[in-house]
Amino acid sequence: MKSLSTLDGLLLVDKEAQMTSHDVVATVRQRLGVQKVGHCGTLDPFATGLLLIVIGRGTKIQDLLMSEDKEYVGTLTLGVITDSQDRDGDVVETRPVQEIDQGKIELAFKKFHGDFYQMPPMVSAIKRDGVPLYKLARQGKVVEREPRFVHVYAHEIKAVRLPEVDFRVICSKGFYVRTYAHDIGIELGCGGHLSALRRTKSGRFSVDYSTTVQDIRDLSRETLATRIISLPDVSRMRGA
Repeated sequence: MKSLSTLDGLLLVDKEAQMTSHDVVATVRQRLGVQKVGHCGTLDPFATGLLLIVIGRGTKIQDLLMSEDKEYVGTLTLGVITDSQDRDGDVVETRPVQEIDQGKIELAFKKFHGDFYQMPPMVSAIKRDGVPLYKLARQGKVVEREPRFVHVYAHEIKAVRLPEVDFRVICSKGFYVRTYAHDIGIELGCGGHLSALRRTKSGRFSVDYSTTVQDIRDLSRETLATRIISLPDVSRMRGA
C-alpha cells in the first residue's frame, strides 16, 4: 500500500464538463491530502476527457508530459462564428451553410494538415506582460499575438450532419482545437465554431484507462492512491 505522505506519480483523470482543470487539481489535492498537485495541459470548462494530473515528485516531469502530442474528438458547428471560437462565446456573426458537401469539407480539413501557423485566440492562457490573454479578453481587450507553429499528424472526418461535422485530430503541443475549427469554418466560407471537445489521448496515455471525477470524490484515499501510476511506470509507458 502506498503511503499517502509519499505519493508521487501520475493520475489519469476523465474531466467532466463544466469543471476547470484547476477544479480537478483542487479535488485531487483535497481527496489525497497532498499539496504538490498539477495538471499537464488545460482543458476548457466545456471540454471533457483526459487530464494528466501530476502528484508529488511527478510535478517535476510536468513540462515533459505537456510537450507530447494530443488526440481529440470534437464537433465543428458551421454557420455560427463566436468571439471565443467555441460554444461558450458570444455569437458575432451567422452565415448560411449552403452548397457544402463532403468533398469541400475534406478539402478544408486537408488544408490544415501537416505544418502550419495558428493565431492563438484571445481566450488562451498565453500571457501578455504577465497577464493571461483570457483575462484581457474578459475586459473586452484585443491585443496583438504571435502566430504559433503547429502540426497536425492525422485527422479524420467522422460524420457530417450539417451544420455539424464530427472530427478526430492528432496534433502537436500548443495546438488550439477551437482555432482549428474556426479556421476550417472560414475556409469553407460560412464560418464556424467548436461546439464539443473531448481529449482522448496525451502521449502514450489514453482516457480509456482514466479515473472519473466522481470516482475521485467517492473512492477512499487508499483506493484512489492505487490508481496513481508510479514514476518508474510512467517512464516505462512512455518508452523512455
